[in-house]
Amino acid sequence: MKFVPALLLSSIFTLSAAAQAPQAEIVAVQKIWDKAPHQAFTDLVRFKNLFFCCFREGSASMGGEGIVRILISASGDNWVDYATISEKGTDLRDPKLEITPDGKRLYLICGGSVYDGAQLKSRRPRYATSIDGKVWTPPQKLLAEGDSLWRTTVNPADQKFYGVSFNVYPTTGGPKFEPEWSLKSYTSADGSVWQLSSIMQVPGQPNETTLRFLKDGSAVALVRREAGDRKGAIGVAKAPYREWTWTQLPVPLGGPNFIELPDGTLIAGSRGFGKTPGPHMVLYTMTPTSLVPLLELPSGGDCSYPGLCWHEGHLFVSYYSSHEGKTAIYVAKVKLPGVKAP
Repeated sequence: MKFVPALLLSSIFTLSAAAQAPQAEIVAVQKIWDKAPHQAFTDLVRFKNLFFCCFREGSASMGGEGIVRILISASGDNWVDYATISEKGTDLRDPKLEITPDGKRLYLICGGSVYDGAQLKSRRPRYATSIDGKVWTPPQKLLAEGDSLWRTTVNPADQKFYGVSFNVYPTTGGPKFEPEWSLKSYTSADGSVWQLSSIMQVPGQPNETTLRFLKDGSAVALVRREAGDRKGAIGVAKAPYREWTWTQLPVPLGGPNFIELPDGTLIAGSRGFGKTPGPHMVLYTMTPTSLVPLLELPSGGDCSYPGLCWHEGHLFVSYYSSHEGKTAIYVAKVKLPGVKAP
């Protein structure tokens, strides 16, 4: 598989003509949680007139018994500690939220890692559901040993769940990571049983992937790569989403996410490198073949993994960062004047 050449960045904060990017303005940023030794890996949705922000917290960035914590807010200004999800002896990681096709429940997907001391012993995805975001079903295992179903999304066209899983030991089953990893898309009618949808031919240890469906019905995947030049990739597929066309990006990614706004504008968020040295939480304008930096949020060091939610004419961004000492969870409210309301 060969990548289609991507647009080059002439300057880290110069917008390309192809992106036709809106200008961006930070309206507000607030720290909403820092009570654990380490908190990270966020997501954000709007459900039943409330924001739900989930993230993983633990004693360190990995290992031990990481739990999922959920905060809620009506306006995005004041946040309340609302729920936790845990599994004895398991590090629940990278929680992501989705609303079920019937609109009645929250669906949470996360990784489940089990350690023997410092040695990774097992890793499989978990899922849980809730009708109110407060009381959750016990985490249940999905897919196969080694899989990481990193995010799920509902396709409006067929009302099914879709997601992309990477496996770090696709041929041996572990315990050592292999030189090359697999990347596969899956689909599910209800989020409990998943079927293989496509094999995504991306080299360079592809891993964290956000898959979305645009208003025109096409599927777009934003992929992090861990090996080679480590630069990210964007894939595009038409229904039935079996064949993908790939564009290599000019930048590496970390915790990538993106959202289609009411007027069709695509905005992505990822760990990136901006005007100041080191990694930061960066928002990008995006097309199915390009990614151009737009705005750097207050951040630094161990950071990124944003949740993105459009509400009342503003983009709300949850993320974590360590620029104020230890890692903490933040929510930014961003105005994009060029985006037209629905």
